Order: sequence, then C-alpha cells, then structure tokens
Amino acid sequence: MPTKNTKFYSLILVLADVFVLMAAFTLAYIARVQLDHRPLVANVYAIDFLQASLVIVPIWVLIFASLGLYHPSTYNRRLVEWSKIALGAFIGILVVIGWEYVTENNIFPARLVVVYAFVGSFLLLLLEREILRFLRGLLFRFGRGIRRVLIIGNSDATHDIAYNLADTAHSGYRIVAIAGPAKIVPRGLDVQHFSSVESALKKVEELRISTIIQTDLYDSTDRNQRILNAAQINHINYSFIPGEPEFYAGKNTVDVFLGYPMISVSQTPLIGWGAITKAVFDRVVSFILIVLLSPVFLLLFVLQKIFNPGPIFYVSRRLSRFSHPVRLIKFRSMRPEFGKRDAAEDFRAMGREDLAEEYERHRKVEHDPRVTKLGQFLRDTSLDELPQLFNVLRGDLSLVGPRPILPQEAKFSPSKTALLHSVKSGVTGIWQVSGRSNLPFEERIELELFYARNWSFWMDIKILFKTIAVVFRRTGAK
Repeated sequence: MPTKNTKFYSLILVLADVFVLMAAFTLAYIARVQLDHRPLVANVYAIDFLQASLVIVPIWVLIFASLGLYHPSTYNRRLVEWSKIALGAFIGILVVIGWEYVTENNIFPARLVVVYAFVGSFLLLLLEREILRFLRGLLFRFGRGIRRVLIIGNSDATHDIAYNLADTAHSGYRIVAIAGPAKIVPRGLDVQHFSSVESALKKVEELRISTIIQTDLYDSTDRNQRILNAAQINHINYSFIPGEPEFYAGKNTVDVFLGYPMISVSQTPLIGWGAITKAVFDRVVSFILIVLLSPVFLLLFVLQKIFNPGPIFYVSRRLSRFSHPVRLIKFRSMRPEFGKRDAAEDFRAMGREDLAEEYERHRKVEHDPRVTKLGQFLRDTSLDELPQLFNVLRGDLSLVGPRPILPQEAKFSPSKTALLHSVKSGVTGIWQVSGRSNLPFEERIELELFYARNWSFWMDIKILFKTIAVVFRRTGAK
C-alpha cells in the first residue's frame, strides 16, 4: 500500500544514497591518490574525478531504482536489500569500466580506486540504510508518521494482516479498530472491535482513522459502497486486499478491462523473463559443476564397481513440470534386485509389513534394508544425487524446484500436484533446506507449494547456498 509516508521515505533514501555514493567515490580517490604514493595508471585530477562522479552517481541511483531499492518490498526486508545493494554496486562499477573502455577516457586514476569505490560504496550504503531504518522505527515508536488503520473483513487473511501490521515500529501502521467476527482479532492486540461495519464507520472521524483496509467483499453492493464512501468523504486512504489465498498465489497483474479493474492470476511467478533467466542459469551452472566435479564422478564410478557391483546408476521414472515424465539419474544406492517397483511392494516381498506401512504413511523409512553400506554413505553425503546435474543440463530438471515425485504419488493430491508441476522439479529445493527427510510428507508438499507460488531468483540463490550448508552438516539426508 504505497502511502505519502512511504514515498517520502523513498525520496529520503534517494537523497541519502546520492550523498553516500559521492562520499564513497571521494574517499576512494583520496585513499589511492593522496595517501598512497605509488605511481598511477593515469593522471586524473580531483576536479575531473569529481565531475565524473556527478555523472556516475545518478546512473547508479537509476540502477538501484531498477532493482527496486526504493520500494517498500525491498527496503523492508533487510537481507533482500543488502543483496540488491551489492548487485547494484557491482553493476554500477561494470558500467563505469565499460564506459572507460568504449570512450578510452580515464575516469579512475588507478585500478585500486575501482576496488575502493565498490567496497566503500557497499559498506557505506549498508550503514546508511541501517541508520535510516533505525531512525524510521524510532519515529514510528513515538507515533510519528504512522497510519491509523481500520481493518474490515471476515477471513483468515483479515487476521493475518492485523497480526503482521500490529508491529508498528516495523510496519508504520497502528491498528486502531477491526470490524468483523471476534475470532479475527489477534490475541493480545489492544484494538477496538466492532461486530458490524456500520458501527465502525460511524467512529472513523472520532478514532482519527487514516487508512481503511477491506479484505472481503460483502454480498450487498450498497454495503461495500458505504465503506468506500466513508473513505472518500473523510479523505482517507482505502485499500482492498482479496481475502482468498488464490489471489496471493503466483504472479498477479492488474489491468483495466472494459473499464473494470481486472486481476489476472498466474499459478506461479516463474513465467516470462524469469523462466528464461532460470533456464539459462541452470544450464550454465550445471555445465560448470559437471566439469569441476568430473574427478569426483570418476572416483565414485570406481568405488561403485568395487564395493557395489552391478549397474553404476539408478534411473527412476519421475514427474516434473506439467507432470511430464523424466528419467531421473542417481548413483545406485540399493542392491541391484530392488528399486524396480514401488518401495512398499519391495518391503512386503521381504516380509517387512512394518516398513511397508511406514513408507505408505511418510513416503520414506528410517532404516532402509535395501540400501548398501556404500549406498548409505552416498545418501548421507548426498553424493548419490550428483548425476542429476546431467538431468539439469538436459533440461529435465532445474537446480532448484519441488521434489520430482513418483507417478503413484500424484494420486495423493491431484490439485496440489497440478500447482507443484507449474514449475520444473529440482535437484534441491525448499524442503531440503528446511529439514530434508526429517519433514513429514504433507509438510514437504506445503513448503514446495509455497515455493511454486512465491518463486524469485533470489530465493533460488538462497536455497542453493543453504543446500551447501545442509549437505556439509549432513542433516536430514536419508
């Protein structure tokens, strides 16, 4: 909900960034030219460098703006903001270096000035943003610049919005009143509760409401119109947030159709340029990893031949995007006679009804007797999954995505399977870094649904780094 306060804060961020970037470039010049007496690559006088900086800094600010650094969705999320500052500074430096190369004009007097400018700008921008975040929260605590909110609705979304906005120091909103069933009022939240919308609207002026948030449309058109009219008459902000969770899933676009606002809902944000970027990233990274890990592949190939005679690889038929079947490649971890049918059938053939029931409940077993000693080591270290990099290179899988399910697992929840398969399955995913095999089957599905609905390139990068940490800790692999 963009408000006057968020726009004012964004303007402050722009001005502060300009000041900090100028300071970073100036300090970089002083550190290398005036404090370091080694020879320079080019004689760039201070006044010339300052003039160049006056051109460079606005370009950097435009780059930051394109990355969303002046939007609440970024500056309200610390880790996202930090990562985008680093990316923005890196792109900015590359632009300046490219400009130097094309024009053959020296902007930086020495290569170290580039390094100092990049590192200095990143660190100073982080410091600036943290100081402004602290000051903003301090103002919110003292009631300055906050929005006094009336929330109207009947759904779980009404409760969630009230709960999340209740932290005034972080959100900048103070929940003053809630109109709807008593159950939607978060426990411990000190607000005025109205059982009817009409009684709440009569108190708008008295309670000094500055924002109305409605989460559900009523059957009565007149009733909905009265809420909107109350906001218009009192000249306050009005926002409608659909209470149905489907409106939050995937990628939503708002347009005008025949004069009416139209919300188009996609199953997943992973469409358009996002899908192209992810596909290119998958192919490039998988190729690099295959080349770098080729000695490991060779070593495991030999170990399989010596300690686990039989086929080197285990190929399993799984379902990926749009429920398209793929042949998943792994280093074989079970004895050769197993793995050709459903695990429950294998266990029953072994006379282990207890394991068959455990597998049917959780889609895994704690101690699988079909696995060899080398196979258990491969599973514990996740080395058995390395050949899936070839699946990624071939386009069957992505590096990050939902777990590729067995065909028989699709029948457990057809609607959820359809949403899961709106994106390509992955070698790793959010379920691995959130507990891996320790998670119950239903919780794994819910996590993967969250990934499909909320995909972002930054989420993929975060999951990849977390996967590395989880693998080295050897937690949850079975």
